[in-house]
Amino acid sequence: MSKLMDQTTKKWFLIFVLSTIAAVGLFTLLTVKQIKDVPPIPQEVRGTQTLYTYDDIVQGKAYFQKYVLMDQGTLLGNGAYIGPDYTAWILHEKIVKLQDIYAQEKYGKNYEELSPEEKTQIDYLVTEDVRKKSILKEGVTQLTPQHEKAWLQVKEKLVEYLVKGNPQYAMVGGLIKPEEADKIADFIDWTTLVAVTPRPSAKPAEEVSVIKSLGEPMSVYKSLNLHPTYTNNWPPEPAIGLDAHYPTLFWSLVAFMACWALTIVVMWAFYDYFLKFDSEKEYSEALKITKLTPLQEKVIKYVPLVPLFFVLQTLLGGYMAHLYADPTHSWIVPQTLLPFNVAREFHLNLAVLWIAIGWLAGGLFVAPLASGGKDFKFPIAVDILWIALLVVGGGGLIGLWLGALGKLPDPLWFWLGSEGREYIELGRLWDIGLVVGLVLWFTIVFFTVRQAEKVTPPLAMMIWSAFAIAVLYMAGMAPLHKIMPNFTIDDYFRWWVVHLWVENTFELFAAGTLAFLTVALGLVSARFATIMMFFEAFLIVAAGTIGTGHHYFWMGENEFWIAWGGVLSSLEPLPLVILMIEATKEYLHIKGKGESFPFRMAFLWLAGSAFLNWLGAGFYGMLINLPIINYYEHGTYFGMAHGHVALLGAFGYISIGFLYLIARANALAKGLHWDEKVSNLAFWLTTGGIFLFAFPVLVIGEKQMEWAFNYGYWVARTREVLEGMGFWLWIRLIPDLMIVAGAVLLLVDLVYKLYLSKKEAPVTATT
Repeated sequence: MSKLMDQTTKKWFLIFVLSTIAAVGLFTLLTVKQIKDVPPIPQEVRGTQTLYTYDDIVQGKAYFQKYVLMDQGTLLGNGAYIGPDYTAWILHEKIVKLQDIYAQEKYGKNYEELSPEEKTQIDYLVTEDVRKKSILKEGVTQLTPQHEKAWLQVKEKLVEYLVKGNPQYAMVGGLIKPEEADKIADFIDWTTLVAVTPRPSAKPAEEVSVIKSLGEPMSVYKSLNLHPTYTNNWPPEPAIGLDAHYPTLFWSLVAFMACWALTIVVMWAFYDYFLKFDSEKEYSEALKITKLTPLQEKVIKYVPLVPLFFVLQTLLGGYMAHLYADPTHSWIVPQTLLPFNVAREFHLNLAVLWIAIGWLAGGLFVAPLASGGKDFKFPIAVDILWIALLVVGGGGLIGLWLGALGKLPDPLWFWLGSEGREYIELGRLWDIGLVVGLVLWFTIVFFTVRQAEKVTPPLAMMIWSAFAIAVLYMAGMAPLHKIMPNFTIDDYFRWWVVHLWVENTFELFAAGTLAFLTVALGLVSARFATIMMFFEAFLIVAAGTIGTGHHYFWMGENEFWIAWGGVLSSLEPLPLVILMIEATKEYLHIKGKGESFPFRMAFLWLAGSAFLNWLGAGFYGMLINLPIINYYEHGTYFGMAHGHVALLGAFGYISIGFLYLIARANALAKGLHWDEKVSNLAFWLTTGGIFLFAFPVLVIGEKQMEWAFNYGYWVARTREVLEGMGFWLWIRLIPDLMIVAGAVLLLVDLVYKLYLSKKEAPVTATT
């Protein structure tokens, strides 16, 4: 039997290694091709005069990041949803100006005064200008005189918005200087040129097809939309015929069929193949805790930080929900002190912080369990890491606030403030501190786990995924000393961190940890857990690595990401869900026999993680990752359901599960009283809140998609559209409050269990 297990393990290990090599190799090739084919930054953009230069565009990008405008509005659809999408808005503004300019030149009237036939003529001239004549070139980009005039008029409006702000979009004025706004405007205009310029590989628009079979030969001219732009014809803009092209529809069909078919294959493999490894139910003896090691004792102080930061994050989420509903009002805190973009970067970075601390604490606590009670030789390293996390977390948050409010001069904002890149806003100095902390964490885990009598596959997975976590974060830190000039390359590697770092390496760590814990808790056999772990790891690297492309559709990336991203990105959660389903069945079996299961709360959060991971990353993820859906929903509320539910499901709940594992082990080791009434309430309030949260944002997002489909993306992001959804904007406060209440109860419960709980009364025999 052991021989069979060894052979099977070796086979799946080999499959995992080969798939990793293949996926990384392919991803590297696609990355090289991607970087070679990104939209160029021209040395000069000219009309009748030089309008702006390469240096102006790069400096404008720097100021855009300095003031964290990606956490107020969006650029090419990426960012926050309270402000406009700068690309779509400015592109449309230029089109409107061009319509009047060409109408005056040809008919001596404004566009709105023209007859339908005359408007058709003007529409053709504007489309030809925007999509054929005034397009991006690497050396000198030459705009028509009409385009130049339109841009200069629009630039005045954009600069005024950036400098003076706009209460309707919670845009606080008085922070950005006029000379800085001028450069930001140049950078934004570059993104509009990216959005309308055909890729160099696009076929020429003059190609025609001749139809003879129905009688007289007729020529069919290809639409401009068959020659995709750098952004695959995004954003939707009916005024110039910018719409989804056929590959968007084709790959949506492929993605749907592939996801459906591969899901069936996974389920068939599970029931016909994987279950046999659990057929004899050879469960290990459930974990028994009688004492904590010195290292584990030191880990306890990590636990309160997680729910504390979770509470702060949810409070900021509620604050932002109020601003989404009524952006003109200050809620408790003046917007001049806490603008929306600062609140949002706090909200995002606190999430990263509390989840990371929970995972780090879990890894540190589990390591001695895996090594048979043997500690790292220098337990003080755990204290150093704790202090480092507080310094990086606290200093980083202060820096984010100072940087976004313009209180840090060049180049201090880059090092100490906010880098202004969604999800990874921390200033570069704090980035470096975080990497040092992650390396220290890996060192502790590695030298502790390797002391185990036998390093099993789940333990090996924990070790090397911890290494990958420490290393891969650096992908978002190039170049080390300054910003990346090209936005497309910068955003490409930003998603490396968001997806490959979080959704690959952390997922691999979760796979190893959950496999170890479900065995240690006596819920599944070691054989079954190991095989399912390797199957999960196989899908993570085979599907998830290339599936990174589901972020790349419309932001200047290559068209091939439509295929890879749409097809492969939603399969990752399945094996872990299956693992937790089997663990749940055994838990219910234990409960049915009336036996005690001391780690019930930790298991409940892990089981909740599996469900929310499937719902958020799998179901909602596939919903928005179909390219034809993503084309119209990109940058709308529709994506919020996926982002919020997947974050808690894939990462947040596992982090909290670690906390209850630590708290329960502490209670068992010290004979403390254990009660789960508050624990249960915290779980169900949080879970019910995040489940209900998805419904109002999906309703709002669907309405925005309708407007984007009918009128263009720029209008979908206006306050006029959202004002009509007032009921749904306000009703989402109910699930928000449920999540806040759950987080507060979580904090109270864990602090009480760790520091205030009394000794369990001894059981006395009765006669």
